[in-house]
Amino acid sequence: MRQEYGHTRIGRFTIYLALISVVAGCAAYEAGNVLGAVAGIKLIWTGISLPLVVLFIGLIAATVLWKGTISQIASILGVIVAFMGVCFLITVFMLPHDFSALLSGAIQPAIPPGSELLVLGLIGTTVVPYSIFLGSGLKHDQSPSEMKVGLMVAIGLGGLISIAILLTGTAVIGEFSFETLAVTLDNQLGSGARVLLAIGLFGAGLSSALTAALAASITSKSLLSVNNLDPDWAENGKWFRAVWIGVLATGLLFGMIQLQPVPIIILAQALNGVILPIIAVILFLLMNSERVLPKEFRNGNFYNLMTSVVVYLTILIGVTNVFRAGARAFDVDNINETILVVISLGIFLIVIIPSMVRLYKTNRSRSSKEE
Repeated sequence: MRQEYGHTRIGRFTIYLALISVVAGCAAYEAGNVLGAVAGIKLIWTGISLPLVVLFIGLIAATVLWKGTISQIASILGVIVAFMGVCFLITVFMLPHDFSALLSGAIQPAIPPGSELLVLGLIGTTVVPYSIFLGSGLKHDQSPSEMKVGLMVAIGLGGLISIAILLTGTAVIGEFSFETLAVTLDNQLGSGARVLLAIGLFGAGLSSALTAALAASITSKSLLSVNNLDPDWAENGKWFRAVWIGVLATGLLFGMIQLQPVPIIILAQALNGVILPIIAVILFLLMNSERVLPKEFRNGNFYNLMTSVVVYLTILIGVTNVFRAGARAFDVDNINETILVVISLGIFLIVIIPSMVRLYKTNRSRSSKEE
């Protein structure tokens, strides 16, 4: 983004918009991450002091972020997420499920009436913009082909864990809470199920707390540092640490008072709703740029077509998040989903179709010259 668009006014505006959106989003969601880890601990030690638990979680996260390198933190996150995933997978396989119905739903999915925004919200909280900056900011020693394999494995396992978490939640009938879920699992599977759920929740909250803080610092570094040799933006540099300390401190503050900063979360949803499709479009263009990638790694027509579908979905998610944030801010109950689809389609046609036609002509002209 800096290399290709940083010299233009619109490019610089986009860079700062991405920075503000990602950092604000990470800070706003950090309270939920911390409280999620707290919920896991309190399922086992019900009488423990909340401030003590929040400080304990903050101490663990701060120690890992202060002492560890990015590579070490990535490894720690991998272990935590893997352990969390195993806990949820064990739990979900112990629960009684109609697996034929699950298979049927996987092949022919259906969205229950009135849950469209919920489904988009689940996607929007999974496909968050900072994941792109976080993934590119981690140190890699693999070749591009090895990276592709690693991404397929990571995304596949992430999807499997997400499915396990959702299926675990279906054990509750009626109003959902972690305590209700724990009691339900206790009744169905025995006391060990509560422990598995508690570990899973703690792992999910702690890993998310680490990820959000680290992603904010990596994003700030990638968008603000002049080059990778700037000592202030090194892993132990003052600005790199200042960003993650600010994000973590925000989560701990709101965690202490058990308050979700709803106005900030609404603003963060709106900002991330705007930036997600912008980042998707920029990636689409960069993956076809001769100045950025050699020929063997640029997308062809088939991949551009597939990527354009993903870009449309991100635009739909982004538009939905913006409207949802506005609806919450102004206490509007219902949002017309048809209007959201039409607006998203209009933006997609205006932004992507001209780019696809231009890229198709360029690729065709290049192929003709080579022949």
